[in-house]
Amino acid sequence: MELTEVKGLGPSKLKLLNKLGIYNIDDLVTFFPFRYEEIQKSDIASLKQDDHIVIDGVIVTPPKVFFFSRSMNKLSFSIETEAGMLQVSLFNRAFLKTHLEFGTEVTVSGKYDLKHRSVTASDLYFGLLDQDRIEPVYHTTYGITNKNIRSYIESALKDYSSTEILPNTLLEKYHLLDRTSSVKALHHPEDQLLLKKALARMKYEELFYFMLKMNLLKANYKKQDGLKKVIYFKEVEKFINSLPFTLMEDQQKSVNTIYDDLVEPKRMNRLLQGDVGSGKTIVALISIYMNYLSGYQSALLAPTEILSIQHYNSAVKLLEPFGVKIGLLTGKLKAKEKKEIYKKLVTGELDLVVGTHALFTDDVVYSNLGLVITDEQHRFGVNQRESLKNKGVTPDILYMSATPIPRTYALTLYGDMDISSIRTVPHGRKEVITLLKKDSEMKDVLALMFEQLKLNHQIYVIASLIEESEKADFENVYDLEQKMNRAFGKLFKIGILHGKLTNEEKDAVMSSFKNNEIQILISTTVIEVGVDVANATMMVIFDSFRFGLSSLHQLRGRVGRNSLQSYCILISNKETERLEILTKTTDGFKVSEEDFMIRGSGDLFGEKQSGDMVFQVADLKKDFNILLKAKEDSQALLDGELDITEEEKNFVLGFLDKTGNLA
Repeated sequence: MELTEVKGLGPSKLKLLNKLGIYNIDDLVTFFPFRYEEIQKSDIASLKQDDHIVIDGVIVTPPKVFFFSRSMNKLSFSIETEAGMLQVSLFNRAFLKTHLEFGTEVTVSGKYDLKHRSVTASDLYFGLLDQDRIEPVYHTTYGITNKNIRSYIESALKDYSSTEILPNTLLEKYHLLDRTSSVKALHHPEDQLLLKKALARMKYEELFYFMLKMNLLKANYKKQDGLKKVIYFKEVEKFINSLPFTLMEDQQKSVNTIYDDLVEPKRMNRLLQGDVGSGKTIVALISIYMNYLSGYQSALLAPTEILSIQHYNSAVKLLEPFGVKIGLLTGKLKAKEKKEIYKKLVTGELDLVVGTHALFTDDVVYSNLGLVITDEQHRFGVNQRESLKNKGVTPDILYMSATPIPRTYALTLYGDMDISSIRTVPHGRKEVITLLKKDSEMKDVLALMFEQLKLNHQIYVIASLIEESEKADFENVYDLEQKMNRAFGKLFKIGILHGKLTNEEKDAVMSSFKNNEIQILISTTVIEVGVDVANATMMVIFDSFRFGLSSLHQLRGRVGRNSLQSYCILISNKETERLEILTKTTDGFKVSEEDFMIRGSGDLFGEKQSGDMVFQVADLKKDFNILLKAKEDSQALLDGELDITEEEKNFVLGFLDKTGNLA
């Protein structure tokens, strides 16, 4: 059956279905409802004013339409019910008038006005409610209604039969419904029990194939031939022993694991995650030194020029004494200076280049690139790997993230990588004390700020907006600058930093702050990842309810980077229960788990990271146990440990390939 054969589906509606991602019959029948409404008749005698009501009856007055404007109308009529007559109003449903004749049986759902015996209906269904019903609700677009979609799907399902795409052994293991029954039940659930069974089946299917893809990607990556490296660990130990501090246990474990990866003939694809200030950078520098000992070049990619300069300075200080030749490639360099760096890279005169994403432009050619490290660029490696592949290079890859990833998220977003975690904090650092204050307690906040300023310490002040917004009454950078000047301007220097400044302006402000020429820096979240200013001991965040917990934790990580006691003050009158979490823990892994449970998988990092995270029926937060089973079963299939025939295995892998999921 083709989409054009679906009853009532003309060319204009077909275009609207395309906008919803529906291009064929399979797309249509797997366009599942995003929620369900349980239509259950109300006991009108027990209802109070403005309660939700569901009631059926017969139309006993001719429907009338009142037009208030071109975009606003009201349809009104009366129905006779078991409890007497009720007046019904529906807004912007004038088109229903011709279908609502005297004697028409209907069920209405909406808000009950006890005083006037009327209903402001949100939904209307034709027919009496002889038994409770479960109504599917679909995503729609302008010009196509929920009723339209239900009608098209109903037409498509009349002769629908699906090929089973899960092995029988898994269907039996979990007592899952067959695929055809599940698809039909999701669109026409007879009762809650059948709906739950159908949802369980389709969630498992979706997560099974997703984790199969992740496991295959990981297996395929491990099959890729890497660069043969010989590294004498005694030389590595000499470098480690030269450091002005002792590595923590988690840092040493990460170093050992990365060493094992580098000397393996297969490519490394590893994520090094750790809390803010946990010491990931030194692990990266040790990795670069190991790669140098093997005779290969390294590239260290940072998301900002400020951070790349910081990494460059650290590398020069620690690696140059051991013979590592280092270059810095940023947008600030003049054309002649860039050409000099390009030349030294292609001739092998540089062992390490530090910079922004410009490291992978067409102008940059490496002599023998063996290791690429990307810092704070979530999933940047997808495009980066493609760029390197085009250059004919297959280096080992190490990602660094200061946003600890919840276990659920790691299994999916980073399912194709190996993961090392640093959970310990460097010796001598004190936990940042986090306080939650209301707007009415601003005098207390200013007093706490003054205490730190008197000690010659510095302060970050964070606003969620750069300028005043007509739509929101939130503190912005420029308003806060005025307020801070009134409070402290006579005694201390105040600066501002935000994304609309040029790179030169940002660098000048950060340089002044780092040199303590600015004592209070008012900024947006551009400082979330940036320069370490050891003398900064307080972070004050206005309208903190506007940020996710992980973002707030990242901001908090800008202070407490020394042995001084540091503070983070969250100012908010809203969502105080959620924000209280940060006052109870400074463990980024715990914070990320809490953030995940509150916000789900959609947007932990401030922006959507991967289209793969969009599921039709599964919800990573709610269905984590199903995800674990799917991961285990998909790996068992690949390892030949699942009780299925070779023919079934090939069918499953072939189906994955046909669906394009293995891209």
